[in-house]
This record gives sequence, structure tokens and C-alpha cells, in this order.
Amino acid sequence: MDNPFETREIWFLTGSQGLYGQDTLDQVAEQSRTIAETLDGAGDIPVRIVWKPVLVSREAIREVALAANADPACVGVIAWMHTFSPAKMWILGLDALQTPLLHLHTQANEALPWSSIDMDFMNLNQAAHGDREFGYIASRLGIERTTVVGHASHTRVQQRIGRWARAATGWAEMHSLRLARFGDNMRNVAVTEGDKTEAELRLGVSVNTWGVNDLVEVVDGVEESAVDELVAVYDAEYEVAPELREAGVRRDSLRYGARLELGLRHFLEEGDFGAFTTNFEDLGGLRQLPGLPVQRLMAEGYGFGAEGDWKTAILVRVANVMGYGLPGGASLMEDYTYELTPGREKILGAHMLEVSPSLTTAKPSLEIHPLGIGDREDPVRLTFTADPGPALVIAMSDMRERFRLLANVVDVVEPDEPLPNLPVACAVWEPEPSLETSAECWLSAGGAHHTVMTTATDLETWQDLAGIAGLELAVIDEGTTTRSFAQELRVNQVYHRLAQGF
Repeated sequence: MDNPFETREIWFLTGSQGLYGQDTLDQVAEQSRTIAETLDGAGDIPVRIVWKPVLVSREAIREVALAANADPACVGVIAWMHTFSPAKMWILGLDALQTPLLHLHTQANEALPWSSIDMDFMNLNQAAHGDREFGYIASRLGIERTTVVGHASHTRVQQRIGRWARAATGWAEMHSLRLARFGDNMRNVAVTEGDKTEAELRLGVSVNTWGVNDLVEVVDGVEESAVDELVAVYDAEYEVAPELREAGVRRDSLRYGARLELGLRHFLEEGDFGAFTTNFEDLGGLRQLPGLPVQRLMAEGYGFGAEGDWKTAILVRVANVMGYGLPGGASLMEDYTYELTPGREKILGAHMLEVSPSLTTAKPSLEIHPLGIGDREDPVRLTFTADPGPALVIAMSDMRERFRLLANVVDVVEPDEPLPNLPVACAVWEPEPSLETSAECWLSAGGAHHTVMTTATDLETWQDLAGIAGLELAVIDEGTTTRSFAQELRVNQVYHRLAQGF
């Protein structure tokens, strides 16, 4: 996918006031510009940081807030009070601001020049003073924000801002995301359902349905020469099963997989869609349930949900956007079966066909096997096992009056033994704090069976996203107990119902 950060920016706002004269304001401008340039040059911050003139009046503050709201390139603002900026000046601006906010509590100098400190220095360098005033008014107004403390040159600070910048970009992506559902949800399944109107209101995502045969028409119109070129790519990139190779007896099935990918890609590009769903119960004139095409499109950054699961498709897309440029990837995932031997407990996750190869650095195998559902030809698919390492498993559930994000911190591990007869890609993981506690909490929270597994983004980024979006986020990690988690859910329910008002 194209770099999602390239066309987006974050504005750096500096608060001050005219009490100490123009010379002081000139120094404030110079020093704040230096900090903005330091952040803009930080490799851990993927979005351009744009310095804005120092703000010293409520009219200017409100004007820049409205401008940030109106500029589609601006995905967030960073606010820093260099000197004492009386916070009543910020009331109208903060009240008007609809863009994600990060409060950076820093100062121009890292070390204090102890021997030369005088009152001029003290009057200029009052961030410890001014940021507390700003923090008060933001809390008084109930403004959602992320607060980061430390010198702007420190790696830890830059990494923290970088995570927030990724979350802010993910939020912006939701508001421009168009999602195409090919067919409806799998019949009689509850958790893949949801309120699409509420999703557009709360998340900004446009979710609509197209008939599967609209896609079939595009697939059938793909040129043979394009199929030839794409099949050659498959031959070069994967370990192709003998029956799918050039002279293999199933080569035509691979060619149809390529035709499916080309048709899907064209449909998505023409409609400016960033995510999509399919449903094995509604395949129209398709000869195969898309497997290989979906895997490759996910690896390129598209969101995907199986059986019409548009909520998971959103998560996969957002995970791909927020994780762009980082090692690892994101994929549709599903808890399939357990290893319950004491001391060896773990989860084997997979799906019928659609697990993204972005979860592995190994060369996948391109194979064809029967699929017992869907009533179509045997589909082609990539098979592999996800690389070991830290990961998150995240689901979104519609809880009637709100959406709930549920996140489990996990460690992806090698399977206990080889899986020579498993005809699909998979991942094996040990959930924190244990399989028993994790599963009990997941079930208690109404977590979906479809998830996004992300090995690129961390929990802190998703916490920032949930805060920006006003989404409930329930976390299962090493410190979780069933008692504390149950209490967290009760508190969340009360808070999010009250936060919506009456």
C-alpha cells in the first residue's frame, strides 16, 4: 500500500502570552521551532510535524483549532505551553477542536544552567508552570488527550509521540475508509452483525454491500495476458505445489486464482475501497472462494473480514495503516482449537483460507486443497506458520449502544510439532496471562471469534486509538485476573453509557 503517512501532518502549537514582552516571545518562537524540527526529524515519528506561530490570544487559538479541523492533511495537534499561557485563553479553542490532541510536557533545555539562572531565565522557561495550567483546563473541559512528559530529544519521548501519531493516522484513515461487502453476513451468526449506520457515525467508516456478481463481471473480464503476468509472479515468489506449476494438472485453478486477484484489485481500486469482505455462502458466479487473492491483498494493506465480518475488516485495515513501515504485519485471525496439556497450553489459530503472509518472513507454499464448504471448486491458498514473537489479538463487538474493542497480549510460538496435514496458514500463540484466564475473560467480554492479529503495532498504540475514538477498550494482559477484569467491564459499561449522554 502507499505510505499512509506521506500526505498527513501534525501541527505543533505553542502557548505563551505577552506579559514579558516581544523579546521573550521571539525566544519562545525560536525555541518552539527548534523542538518542532527535532520531532520532525525523529525517525520514530512517521508523520511530518508542522510548526505553527506562537499562540498568545484566545482568538488565534480558536482560529488554529478550526483550521486543524478543516484541513484533511492534519491528523492531530501537539500542544506545548512554553511559558505561562493562561488557560482561559484556550477554552474556546479546545472546545472547538475535533482533531486528536497530544499534550507534550517538555522544555527547551534538557539540563538546567544552574550557575547562570536568573529571573529572565525563569520567566522564559515556565513549561512546568504553564503545562499544569493547560492540563487543568483540558481536564475541566473533559478533553480527551494523550500526555507525554520528557525532553523532545529523548528517544523514549519520540517513540511515544510516534505511537500516538500512528494512532491519529489510524483514526484519520477510518474517516476516509470505504468498505465493500460482497454479499451479506454468514447466516445465523451473531457476532459478525453490527450497526453500520452507527459505525459511520462513531468511526467514520462507510460500509456498503455490492452483489457478488458485480465482482464476477469484473473477474470474468480480466485479460489473459494479465493473468499470465501474475501467475509468473506466483511462480517466482512462492514454493508452488507441483500440480499448480506450468505443466501441472491443476494449473488452471491457479490461473483462476490470479484472475480473482486481478478482478478484486480492480474493483477495489476503482471504488477507492480500503477494505472488503466475502462470504462463502454467497459466491454467485465465482468458481472459487477467494483465498490466495485475499491473502495477498491483506499483505498489501487492505482490510479483510470473512463471512461478511466488516468490523474485523476495519481492524485489519487500521492495523495495517498504523503499522506501516514497522516489522511484522496484520491479518484476519480466528481462534480454532486448543492445546490443553498442563504446562503447554496454547491456541492454534487459522481460518479457512485467509491468513496474511505478512505474519511470516518465510517463503510460503502455494497449494490447492478441497474446501468442504462453499460448494465451489477447490481454492488455491498460501500455507505457512506465523513467525514467533510478541503480538496482539484484537476484536470489535457491537454491544448495542457502543462498540467494544477487546485486546489480548500474546506470544506467537512455534507449534509443538510439525503440521504436515494442515492445509491452511496458521499461527500458534500463548495468551497472557494464561489460556484459562484469557479465554474466560474473552468470553465474559463477548469477544468475537474473528480477530485481527498484529505483530507490528503494540498495545499502547491501540490504547491511543481507543482514546481518540472514544471506544471502550478492555485489555487482557499479564496483570489480568478474572475478578479485576469483570470489575473493569462493569465500570466501562457505566462510563460509556454516561459518556454518550441522554
